[in-house]
Amino acid sequence: MIETWKEIVIESPAFYIGWGGLVIGIVFGFAVFRTNFCTMGSISDIMSFGDYRRFRSWMLAAAIAMIGLATLQMLGVADAANSMYLAPNFGWLGNAVGGLIFGIGMVFAGGCVSRNLARVGGGDLRSLVVLLVIGLFAFMTIGGLFASTRVKLFSPSMINLSDAGFETQRMGELLGGVTGIGAAAGNWIVLAVFVAGLLFFCFKDPGFRKSPNHVAAGVVLGLCVTAGWMLTGLAQDDFADTPVALISLSFVRPTGDTLDYLMRFSALGAPGFGIVTLAGAVIGGFLGAITSRKFHWQTFSDARDTRRNLFGAALMGVGGVLALGCTVGQGLTGISTLAAGSLIAVLGIVAGGVIGIKWMEWLVMRD
Repeated sequence: MIETWKEIVIESPAFYIGWGGLVIGIVFGFAVFRTNFCTMGSISDIMSFGDYRRFRSWMLAAAIAMIGLATLQMLGVADAANSMYLAPNFGWLGNAVGGLIFGIGMVFAGGCVSRNLARVGGGDLRSLVVLLVIGLFAFMTIGGLFASTRVKLFSPSMINLSDAGFETQRMGELLGGVTGIGAAAGNWIVLAVFVAGLLFFCFKDPGFRKSPNHVAAGVVLGLCVTAGWMLTGLAQDDFADTPVALISLSFVRPTGDTLDYLMRFSALGAPGFGIVTLAGAVIGGFLGAITSRKFHWQTFSDARDTRRNLFGAALMGVGGVLALGCTVGQGLTGISTLAAGSLIAVLGIVAGGVIGIKWMEWLVMRD
């Protein structure tokens, strides 16, 4: 059956990536809006109220994505080793610093990229401006004004793990190489430890178990990431004129890609997975707002609010590129591959979120 599906998708990859990605994005955006899923908000809940439920939703989504990708690999649908997250070039410093910068930025912008996408669908014009700035600064960091500085600062810290005999930066492979048990055994051990640990952390809390909204958020978002891996995995074709990259949900670079696509539509052809899922997330947010009767137009309250959001958006654009992803791109998609760099990026994002909230509290007290 898998081979049949693969043959069907390969026959017209642009069609299936376009419409399939759009559906995945719509489901994702709808779930984010209706469940009030927000990584920044989850960190704030912990620091302000000791409430871990939204954070547990994030961790449950990560566990579901890990299980999903591992299942797809066993079925031969997708080989995570072909994804950018497991490249042997280990940019640990970029992951750490980028995650930290992104985490601070999402606090000042009132939420991460996925949250702002859902808010745009709900009529929040502030989030629209935030997304425009994120896309601009992401492209400035990739190949624009900040690109040379990025290369000079972070390239020297890159570690080529292939020099040490490793094919990827998957934590299980690293464990297998260090202990001598082999990559296959190491991968299974790390997967089991992470999944079991995350599921125990999530469901040990009675408050989380009794909150269908939070449980549903974790399950649905984790399945959306799995669906993304499945769709792009089925589209893998070594003989294609334009190969489809093995990816799943991520929103920082795709925000810049979307701006580029809107400006150069006639020269670029069919939109890629990142663009259509981003558009789908906005549509899903709109559907979530309409069905919950929460759609209403919003904008910046004053100049201070504008400065704060623009500053946060710029940090997210830069940090998301350095870290190779956001709370979804690394926090769900990247971490599902069990890449060492993804774990560092996620820890950096959480640390940045804590720093950002403390910084915001200090600014409020100062004023």
